[in-house]
Amino acid sequence: MAKADRDSIPKQEAGAINQPMTPEEVDPQQKREQKEELLREGNNLTANPGDRIDDSKSLEEKAQQVAVDAPDITGDHITVPTYFVVDEPDGEQKALHHVKDAEEISDVIRQARVNEKGEREW
Repeated sequence: MAKADRDSIPKQEAGAINQPMTPEEVDPQQKREQKEELLREGNNLTANPGDRIDDSKSLEEKAQQVAVDAPDITGDHITVPTYFVVDEPDGEQKALHHVKDAEEISDVIRQARVNEKGEREW
């Protein structure tokens, strides 16, 4: 198994929403459904099945949706969540789509600070 860096290891906190960040954490049913759709539709798809936006999904369901779960050009297996769950200043959580909300995701990342222990503080 490849060594994961600290950013790819999700924090397991009680009551927190944990997103799949490794291939082993991706729901097998989601993998099957996406693979079946890719095989069935082939080149007729206009978007990756994992990239689709479904506003009827709950925050928890969006957090589990994966856009990419495949080897990259180097052969490393990568997992990219469709949505990134962020904490709002008022304490609420919000799901940002990795394509549609890319600019807002970048803004959130720029707001991150690192303390003397190397841990991110928001």
